[in-house]
Amino acid sequence: MSTVTTVGSFFPSVRCCAPSSTSPLSNGRLKLNHVSNTARRLAVSTEQAISTETTTERNETTMRNHVSNGRLKESEGGEGMKEKQKNPYALELEKTEMELRSSRKSLEDYFEESKNFIAKSDGGGGGPPRWFSPLECGSRLDNSPLLLFLPGIDGIGLGLSKQHNSLGKIFDIWCLHIPVKDRTSFLGLVKLIERTVRSESYCFPNRPIYLAGESLGACLALAVAARNPDVDLVLVLANPATSFEKSQLQPLIPLLEVLPFQHQLTIPYMLSLMTGDSLRMAMDNAVKGFPLEQTIGGLSQDLVAMSSYLNALANILPRETLLWKLQMLKTASAYANSRLHAVKSQTLVLSSGRDQLLPSEEEGQRLYVALPKCEIRKFNDSGHFLFLEHDVDLANIIKGASCYRRGKYLDYISDYIPPTPLEFKKLYDSNRLFVLATSPVMLSYFQDGKIVRGLAGVPSEGPVLYVGYHMLMGFEVIPLISNFLLERNILIRGITHPMLYVKLKKEGMMPSLQQFDVVRTMGAVPVSGSNFYKLMSSKAHALLYPGGMREAYHRKGEEYKLFWPEKSEFVRMASRFGAKIVPFGVVGEDDFGEVVFDYDDQMKIPFLRDYIKGLSEEVVSLRTEADGEVGQQDPHQVGIVPKFPGRFYYYFGKPIETEGRRQELRDREKAHELYLHVKSEVENCIAFLKEKRESDPYRNILARLVYQASHGFDAEVPTFDI
Repeated sequence: MSTVTTVGSFFPSVRCCAPSSTSPLSNGRLKLNHVSNTARRLAVSTEQAISTETTTERNETTMRNHVSNGRLKESEGGEGMKEKQKNPYALELEKTEMELRSSRKSLEDYFEESKNFIAKSDGGGGGPPRWFSPLECGSRLDNSPLLLFLPGIDGIGLGLSKQHNSLGKIFDIWCLHIPVKDRTSFLGLVKLIERTVRSESYCFPNRPIYLAGESLGACLALAVAARNPDVDLVLVLANPATSFEKSQLQPLIPLLEVLPFQHQLTIPYMLSLMTGDSLRMAMDNAVKGFPLEQTIGGLSQDLVAMSSYLNALANILPRETLLWKLQMLKTASAYANSRLHAVKSQTLVLSSGRDQLLPSEEEGQRLYVALPKCEIRKFNDSGHFLFLEHDVDLANIIKGASCYRRGKYLDYISDYIPPTPLEFKKLYDSNRLFVLATSPVMLSYFQDGKIVRGLAGVPSEGPVLYVGYHMLMGFEVIPLISNFLLERNILIRGITHPMLYVKLKKEGMMPSLQQFDVVRTMGAVPVSGSNFYKLMSSKAHALLYPGGMREAYHRKGEEYKLFWPEKSEFVRMASRFGAKIVPFGVVGEDDFGEVVFDYDDQMKIPFLRDYIKGLSEEVVSLRTEADGEVGQQDPHQVGIVPKFPGRFYYYFGKPIETEGRRQELRDREKAHELYLHVKSEVENCIAFLKEKRESDPYRNILARLVYQASHGFDAEVPTFDI
């Protein structure tokens, strides 16, 4: 059992706000310290006794990775860091796996930490409910919002223990601890949280407060939000207990009330629901291809471990406490459900598909419909303890859902947190087969006029605007973004359709918002003049497809045809900041799939036509000033017949300088001339690639597989002569 710091900094329900002697004035008002220097902090680890120390303000440091001039910077270090700077996102697999293992905590770890927590922090389980701040959450971004974690039925407050390191970089985390012997009512807990929320909102009126609750904690969060509509709250609800009436725990209440000895049977029953069906999970592992020895060994360990859980669970939930909590769940569910209509806060519901304690999947969908600002993320293979799952990263989930902000309104530029190397590796691994199948060839125009393989020719410093052709279904984006990070350490921020960010009433055949989380995690922003301005002013590397949806969902026979609007909206903005414009082309979609059921076909079918038109009414118009098809394209899907995979080819042409041309390009005719020049260069790049790929001996996937079989699957496959 590894030593893990689990507790630190107990606070009362309200903390003090004191003026900082070193902070400058802001808008004529003194900035406030986040925590009074007179506070006392308690530290507890799983192998240490309680100790106290006088606190000073936490150092709010920036994350190791941050964006500067469109590139990800790394903190300074020794030789190991120098090596990382050469290729910071091409992480060594061994190191990444060590990070993954260190972040994993099993249910056994949770019970062990909870038992030690109760023994060392409560003196046996007494005292009133109070807040604590985990010590491993000590370093975070400037102006990080407050996240209050509201625990489930156990009340310990350690449900986020696996998430502390990642969440602690972007949030100020407080966890609510409800001692085992405490009998505060549900409404009493609501009022305690409410006092903290209102106090923090008063001290920091321009920052949101996050309420992250699981099970019972989700009901507490909903109740507080309903009672405080004037406070800027963001709710993150994991498997909310608003469905308690349908829970398998409901029948336990009368049994515990009438037959005290039933507690001896209740604990194993609850434990089986918490841990899930070990045999079923073992079968799942076998289906996934895990070695038989590992599968059987894991099953044996689970069965042995379950017996050790019993005492720990009995300490956390003795009979009187269990009965009290179950009755509270009943009250909490009724209270929260009766006030759902009053909840106006931004809400993110996380639903597990294999929750055996609550019907969470069904309940998540109900809340998604009932709450006006609600989004849902589904985890089909997860159980009730979602935050303890190995593959669940709450920080990444919040970022991917565009729910992370540090002010009253989300700023897609200043609030954006780049993916950590570990987050990027997970995203990259999930698309590795696609990248392997398409074996992308990247070409760029070098300074001496030569065309080179790789991205050495693209500008290093921003602002840079990449303008190109949008391949069918946007398949080209994944390899493009990945290769820029891996090869050049450049984060490309795509300018995308607002549909990727808006909850639609008519979803039907359209992809769910969850499918676009990876796009948002990698820095995409909804298209708008203000976002474009902020990207260029922050010297970002931005990706723009003038043809947008019209190109990505083109009709049959329209491969590689550009559908650009008549107006040159991006040229004048780029020249305002002296941005370099890099025209690029990409080919390969015709070797990957063929459109067989397009927009014109769908508009001939009455029910599809009505659905598409109804969906179009909900979507924000991208270019109200655009003429023709680009501004009038309705959102829809296309039917594609896949082909034996060919290869993707990219060519980033000669950068076009706009530095010093701002005054010249204010003239609409001059700007339009440059616009047409950029469009012509994109067409030339496409034509160049279409011609050169004909001489690529490895265009066919079979030829590439044969080459990789002898040279290794990570080997770069050759292509045509440049």
